[in-house]
Amino acid sequence: MGFPEENVLKAIQEYGDENVDELTDALLTYAEVEEMSETKDENINTNDDDNLYSLSSDDEDKPNYSNVLQYLINMDFSREEAAKALERCGEDASVEEVVNYICAAQMARQFDDFFAQQDKKELITNSKKRRVYNEPQRRKRKPNTAMANDELIRLPNPMTGFGVPNEPGIMTKRPVPIPDVARGPPYFYYENVAMASKGAWAKISSQLYDIMPEFVDSMYLSAAAMRRGYVHNLPIDKRYQIQPPPHYTIQEAFPVTKRWWPTWDERLKLNCLGTFLGSATLTNRLREKLEKHDGEPPESVQKEVLKDCRKWNLVWVGKNKLAPLEPDEIEKLLGFPEDHTRGGGLSRTERFKSLGNSFQVDTVAYHFSVLKPLFPNGINVLSLFTGIGGGEVALHRLNIRMNVVVSVESSDANRNILRSYWAQTDQKGTLREFTDVSKLDKHTIERLMDEYGGFDLVIGRSPCKNREGDHSYLFFEYCRILETVRSKSADMRRR
Repeated sequence: MGFPEENVLKAIQEYGDENVDELTDALLTYAEVEEMSETKDENINTNDDDNLYSLSSDDEDKPNYSNVLQYLINMDFSREEAAKALERCGEDASVEEVVNYICAAQMARQFDDFFAQQDKKELITNSKKRRVYNEPQRRKRKPNTAMANDELIRLPNPMTGFGVPNEPGIMTKRPVPIPDVARGPPYFYYENVAMASKGAWAKISSQLYDIMPEFVDSMYLSAAAMRRGYVHNLPIDKRYQIQPPPHYTIQEAFPVTKRWWPTWDERLKLNCLGTFLGSATLTNRLREKLEKHDGEPPESVQKEVLKDCRKWNLVWVGKNKLAPLEPDEIEKLLGFPEDHTRGGGLSRTERFKSLGNSFQVDTVAYHFSVLKPLFPNGINVLSLFTGIGGGEVALHRLNIRMNVVVSVESSDANRNILRSYWAQTDQKGTLREFTDVSKLDKHTIERLMDEYGGFDLVIGRSPCKNREGDHSYLFFEYCRILETVRSKSADMRRR
């Protein structure tokens, strides 16, 4: 029938090879989408230097689709990736917003892939069951959204969840109430990258009592963007911000940069924080390019320099000198105390890795602030995939006493960081550590709850290994453990 082989394989992967009509419909849909994409691309002149995105303040107010697209392509993003991000963010979005969108989407991709694999396994299992019991042929089904990685969830704009400090629109009641079966305590809190697909978020919500995620960009609580979704059953009224308040701009966070920051670099926020860094070769090339000009460089040079500044989160550290963020600077942006990841045998690379997959403490603390009046005598915490202790740091900064923290973290380096923080902050409670989440079977969880009097809060997040694909089952481990905790808590209340 003349369909491209790539599309045929994609259709078979999503729909199976049993229903020819279903496959044909899918292939025709793919063809229509490609035709629309080609039509849009015909209007984009990729060889015209004038199409480079202008970074003047006037153009920031009214960005041009083709100019922004070309600018993103020059940042080494693929045309498809850039065009899709622009479509999702809207034609009025700034370059920073689109770059943040792409970075977050890249982080979410492995998570989506896992859910696609899970659904495929379920389909195969159900198909085998049907053959065993001689059931009739399956009915025609809709495409599986978890397998459609490009069907991204529509994120709110602005991404402020149920409200953030210093912004209008703070809610006191959820637009979609929590189901009765999920009302706390015990409370739970699960974080994942916001850019996961609609299917992945549907799966997450369905496993967590059909609670809708709260999407928040940390740019409203810090000097850097970090788009995340939080599924939780915490109250949302009477939230408050930890003190002292965080730094909201780059220059507030790093005042020493003000001396060297050129007027033509109008950045106030950094893009999403990651473990990728600009190289010494890159920063030296930029220095040499700037030093060729006395005074302010020409606009063409400004554009090229700012392109790399945005892509690699570079900051000004001297005249014509740019540098990537250091671990202690990322700690500050994420709300951790100074030297939180420093020492203890950790290399600089290990510090970047640990920080690159952590909570943004100011955001989490804002959500956790509702717990302080509920637990005046302290709180018992089960912390799954603890990382470097972002949840624990948030609770401590809120002056919520942690009577006990049962932490599950596989990384030796991360466990050392939390253990050191626990000692340095003179915690009076108990820190109990596990390295393998699978060791927390039903019997172990119930024994721990009998020993400590139950858990008040179960914290979890999409761990770094989760995004590498092989350990994505950890989300379902979180769900399994949470269900055991809530069931045991109900039994304890009935005694």
